[in-house]
Amino acid sequence: MEIAANKPLAISQEHPPEAVFETNDRYSRQVLFQQIGIEGQKKLANSSVVIVGCGATGSALAALLARSGVGRLRIIDRDYVEPSNLQRQTLFDENDARESLPKAIAAARQIGRFNSQVVAEPHVADLIPANVDSLLGAADLILDGTDNFETRYLINDYAMKNSVAWIYAAAVGSYAVTMNILPGETACLACIFPESPRGMVETCETAGILNSAVNLVASIAATETLKFLVGARSKMRRTLLSWDVWTNERAELAADRPRAGCRACSRDFVHLAGERRPHITLCGRNSVQIHERERPVDFAELSARLQPLGSVRHNEFVLKFWRDPYEMTLFPDGRAIIKGTTDSAIARSLYARYVGS
Repeated sequence: MEIAANKPLAISQEHPPEAVFETNDRYSRQVLFQQIGIEGQKKLANSSVVIVGCGATGSALAALLARSGVGRLRIIDRDYVEPSNLQRQTLFDENDARESLPKAIAAARQIGRFNSQVVAEPHVADLIPANVDSLLGAADLILDGTDNFETRYLINDYAMKNSVAWIYAAAVGSYAVTMNILPGETACLACIFPESPRGMVETCETAGILNSAVNLVASIAATETLKFLVGARSKMRRTLLSWDVWTNERAELAADRPRAGCRACSRDFVHLAGERRPHITLCGRNSVQIHERERPVDFAELSARLQPLGSVRHNEFVLKFWRDPYEMTLFPDGRAIIKGTTDSAIARSLYARYVGS
């Protein structure tokens, strides 16, 4: 079956949740937990969750929720699997890295292997204002597996406008932080962080990351997700929680009510409108992402054209082109990640030269 990388892919067949649930004891130990029970498990089976970003935190969240029996997981990610991911990104293996599989595709395939009852719906895409409604629509809850505030503010605007709950989560070095956002009840992301952090901001590429910090924040966020989906909202935490697993420092900041004068709570959705968003986004890893417009790419034709100019290979999901000192990863919709520079002018020039302007 040929699959377009920017189209949804149902890895497993959809089953009537009640019928499947009653014919196996997969979730028996979870059902024994009184606060979930059989009725809560049925609610999980009928729930739909969107995970934005399937790197370290996102893949851990996806694995935990799929094993918990959340019926539908929509996984959105713009990136592909690399060897450096395998230390902490639990849904991927060495073969995924060798094939440079898009993370959303690799994650959905792996979920299908260990829980065929879950409908895993991958989208190889960058979440932007133009597609936010189609990618986040019809979800009971949105989970943050992203690595940048630009996308988080976009999620926050969407969630506040449409009254959809979401959970912020992040990890870097040995530090983990998370917050539940219930529109109209709690503070939103813009209440706590009115502006994106300025100056030098640590990333996994500069500060490294412990997989234990990732798994801690994912476990906390996944538990809050279960509370929300089974209807135990009163048990959900109303604080911004941070935890350093190396120093054992822990802190909580009250987030139990919206902040007076908050932009998003006042329904000023600048990120949803596309303001303050560059067309070229730095991805980290000494690379630049280009996603200025959609342009369908014929991988076979482009591969033949690039063959004399460098090393090239492709599968149905990505085309990889190497011309020292640069590496370009191209997706079927024309989006590209160019590694080897953080200079957007160089990235634009390389894209125009090898793909077209």
